[in-house]
Amino acid sequence: MVTDTHVHLQDAAYDRDRAAVLDRAADAGVEFAIAPGTDLTDSQTALRLAEGSQDGPCRIYAAIGIHPTNAHLLTPQGFKQLRHLADSPHVVAVGEIGLDYYWPKITNRGWHCASPEVQRAALESQLQLASELDLPVIIHDRDAHDDILRILSKWRATDSGARGTLHAYAAGPQRLQEVLNLGFYIGMDGPVTFKKATALHSVARLVRLDRLLIETDGPYLTPVPHRGKRNEPAYVTYIAARIAELRGVSTQAIIETTTANARRCFDLPELPSEG
Repeated sequence: MVTDTHVHLQDAAYDRDRAAVLDRAADAGVEFAIAPGTDLTDSQTALRLAEGSQDGPCRIYAAIGIHPTNAHLLTPQGFKQLRHLADSPHVVAVGEIGLDYYWPKITNRGWHCASPEVQRAALESQLQLASELDLPVIIHDRDAHDDILRILSKWRATDSGARGTLHAYAAGPQRLQEVLNLGFYIGMDGPVTFKKATALHSVARLVRLDRLLIETDGPYLTPVPHRGKRNEPAYVTYIAARIAELRGVSTQAIIETTTANARRCFDLPELPSEG
C-alpha cells in the first residue's frame, strides 16, 4: 500500500469524477491521501471530503492552512477558524503554508498575490499554530529557499517537536542536507520523472530513505507517462518507480519505505490487514 502525501482532491478539477478517481487510487494501492488547504474555504472543503471518505476505497485526511499567495486572507478571525478546524481527528497537518516569491514578481498575473512580507508573517503565525496543536507542517517553497530555511531553523530552535515536509522539494541537492538537518521530510512529485530534471534526479539518489515522501500534487505536476493531463493519486506509483530506478532498488522498497515515513510524519493509522 502507498500514500499520496499531497493531492488537492477538493479541487474543482475532480468534481465530475471524484469517486472514480478514488476508485482508481485504491486499485493502484493508495490507502491514504492527504488533501492540503490553500485558504480557509478550501481547508473546510478538504476537511469535509476527509470526513466523508473514512469508509471509502481510499481514505483522505486533511491539512488546514493558508497558501503563501493567499497570505493576505489570514485575518484574526480566519486564524481562529483554522484552529477550530484543526480540532477534527481527520486533520493531520497545518498546510499548505510557506513562501512563494515567484508570483509576486509576475506583474500581469491578473489576481492579487500576497507580498513577501505578508507571506512571512502568515508563515510564522501558522508555524506557531502547528506548535500549539502539535501538528506537522506542509511547506510550499518557491524561489524562497533562504528565507524558508531561516524561518524553519528559527522555529525548530523554539520547538523541539517542530516537524514537517518540504512539499514538491525544489531547492536542489545543494540545500538538501540543511533540510535534513532540520529533521524535515522531502516530498517528491511528478517532475522527478521528467527527462531533463537532473537536479531532482540527484536529490532522489541522495536523500535519506527515512526522510522521503512521495506525492502527486494533483491536479498539477503530472508525471510521465501522463504529463500534460490532469494528475491524480493513482499516478503516485510512477513517482515511486522512477525514484526506485534512480536509486537501483525495487519500486516496492520505495513504496514500503515512503508509506512508513508518511505514517510517522503525519501520525496516520495502521489499517487492519485483509484476510
